[in-house]
Amino acid sequence: MTGPGPSVLHGVRRALGTAAARIYLAGWALLLGWALVVASEGSMAVVIPLFATLPASLVLLIVLPEGGMMFLLSIVLGALINAMVIGWCARALRRGDTPDTAS
Repeated sequence: MTGPGPSVLHGVRRALGTAAARIYLAGWALLLGWALVVASEGSMAVVIPLFATLPASLVLLIVLPEGGMMFLLSIVLGALINAMVIGWCARALRRGDTPDTAS
């Protein structure tokens, strides 16, 4: 029996497997690493990775409870959501008018 679970995971894997999504995630990881190294008490460097993951991270910030770990979780999940959207768009643009038989 095939349920919606494996096909959803397969679609996420395909979306995150595109070069555009991987480049976005690599750039975001570099920004986050830089912000965590540079950040001090009262530094605004952590806002840069947040801006790189808008609008998904902003929605998650509103929904999730307050706290430092929740802030980091919202940025990480926002980056993954944005990478999936970028990968989906890259696949759709590459496909053009031909239907995707794999989905």
